[in-house]
Amino acid sequence: MKKIIPYGKQTIENDDVKIVAKTLKSDYLTTGPITLKFEKKFKKFVGSKYASSCSSGTSALHLSLLATNFKKGDVIILPVINFIASINMSYLLGAKLYFADVDRYTGQMSPKNLEDCIKKNKIKKIKAIITMHNGGNPTNAELFYKLKKKYKFIIIEDACHSLGGKYDVKNNIKVGSCKYSDITTFSLHPIKSITTGEGGMITTNNKKFYKKINLLKNHGIFRKPKKNKNNWNYKIVLPGYNYRLSDLSCSLGISQLAKINIFIKKRNQISNFYRRQLSKFTKYLDLPPKHDKELSANHLFVILFKKETLKISRERIIQELYKKGIVTQIHYIPIFFHPFYKKICRGKFDGANYYFNNCLSLPIFPSIKKEGLNKIIYCLENIIRRHRR
Repeated sequence: MKKIIPYGKQTIENDDVKIVAKTLKSDYLTTGPITLKFEKKFKKFVGSKYASSCSSGTSALHLSLLATNFKKGDVIILPVINFIASINMSYLLGAKLYFADVDRYTGQMSPKNLEDCIKKNKIKKIKAIITMHNGGNPTNAELFYKLKKKYKFIIIEDACHSLGGKYDVKNNIKVGSCKYSDITTFSLHPIKSITTGEGGMITTNNKKFYKKINLLKNHGIFRKPKKNKNNWNYKIVLPGYNYRLSDLSCSLGISQLAKINIFIKKRNQISNFYRRQLSKFTKYLDLPPKHDKELSANHLFVILFKKETLKISRERIIQELYKKGIVTQIHYIPIFFHPFYKKICRGKFDGANYYFNNCLSLPIFPSIKKEGLNKIIYCLENIIRRHRR
């Protein structure tokens, strides 16, 4: 049987298994003391005042929007290259959605893209923007924060790709510290920086947001702590959801978080390997932009083919690699291509079209072997040499 190299994969080791097994034998499986411990460790790691765990990255986005006292018809601006979760949550809450174009090489919305969207659509009042660190590099966070002051909007960072990244390496300012945002959301899905199986995390420095998030994720239940008493009483202060994360999941999260710096280091090493090996083919492809100030979490390694230099389509490249057991991916299909959203996502998106038509995500995950990386480079080189113009 051919060994498959996936584009992403979790790294689960014996210590992860042991801590989960220990929790299975404890008094708590659902939300309990381990969940609180994980949240404390998480907020300490990223440098935020508050952290609240939840059931997924999608529920993190939903809770974040609800925490801002979102009302039907409020304006939200999002990048048009995006995973669908933030768009779905915004739409289902009744937002008036606007989409900004993205940089053609990173697939990320830039401050210029955002201002172009505001001016082109003559938007007067903006409730929130949701930025997204496509690939893992937290680009332009400080510049978006300056626009926040100008336009008076809330910034929600969708940092599902960038846990472990830094806005400022020199001053050790980490993604999730909310230095340049009101709320940051994370996914703890298996292919992300760390995993809890399924799960999410929200960080903020705003106490009101934090309290509301905690209420909403637990059915809207308020229970006043009473020392040395059987505290059976509670009040429903607003309608909420069951978006809690379990102690079982959080025990895995604690184990994984202890290794995050190792994981990010390995991802950085893989990224550097790709750069070295593919640098001789820059006539045929573009490598991801590299920024010295920031630290990327390197969730993805995205190359962009220069189609005019090749006699082969990207689709054929994807399928040729797949036949060799190498799984690649496209991140992401622009929102205007999806049947449900194409009626409301209209306009000219030159950056998104260029990025989408040329991008390809190569496999990158901490446990990938050197032989696997060499195979990817060999197969990609072979394709380029056979099909270059």
